[in-house]
Amino acid sequence: MINSFSLKNKVAIVTGGAGILGQAFCNGLAQAGAKIAVLDIRNEEACEVAEQLKNSHGIDAIGLGCDIASPDSVDSMMSVVMDTFGEINILLNNAASKSDDLKEFFAPFEEYSLDQWRQVMAVNIDGMFLMAKAVGKQMLSQGRGGSIIQTASIYGVVAPDNRIYEGSEYLGTSINTPAVYSVSKAAVIGLTKYLSTYWADKGIRVNTITPGGVESGQNVAFIEKYSNRVPIGRMGKPEEIVGAVLYLASDASSYVTGQNIIIDGGLSAW
Repeated sequence: MINSFSLKNKVAIVTGGAGILGQAFCNGLAQAGAKIAVLDIRNEEACEVAEQLKNSHGIDAIGLGCDIASPDSVDSMMSVVMDTFGEINILLNNAASKSDDLKEFFAPFEEYSLDQWRQVMAVNIDGMFLMAKAVGKQMLSQGRGGSIIQTASIYGVVAPDNRIYEGSEYLGTSINTPAVYSVSKAAVIGLTKYLSTYWADKGIRVNTITPGGVESGQNVAFIEKYSNRVPIGRMGKPEEIVGAVLYLASDASSYVTGQNIIIDGGLSAW
């Protein structure tokens, strides 16, 4: 059974690969033997992660700057990945946007701009669609199936408790969870369910991972309040999400599709 978790000689694409979770996912996939295309809107950071993977794990990796909300950028990326690796077996559809304007991103719902809404949706949903479409089409042409894993959020499953945001900050900015984030992440789960049945008879499995809150620059007030809402009593760590990714990417989950694995310390059980 342990051999079924091996990803040796498998090719994985990870979007948002230079982010906090993305780097942890890349390292986990590399440890399992996968070859990795690290995608990120930040080309230099993606290349740095790829170099680290090659040096630390001895696997083949490339870093690519890619705007997943742009069809042309996605098409160009696919050409490079196919020229480099010749196939794609795993897609970790992980990239998401918190906007380039945190003040606008965290604006109250009653004052939220349609432009800001569309900017976030362009990455969180349009980008997911474009990546799944491009990679799914390639997997179909290969005729050997594959695994697509899409990253949602606990706030795509349950509503945020706004009481925890009183006095809470992220990188010095007062924070909340805006509706656009919750709605986009709920849509990820819906897209997963649709694609899982659409491609099931072709051997392409599609599943969601849903992380709970992970420490990533929040202030002490937020960390304490959030932790008090979690049965395990703390926020998560990036490496604690990786096991679910490896399970879903590998043959160990060969009979699993259309599922949402929630990794939240029990928050959604309350």
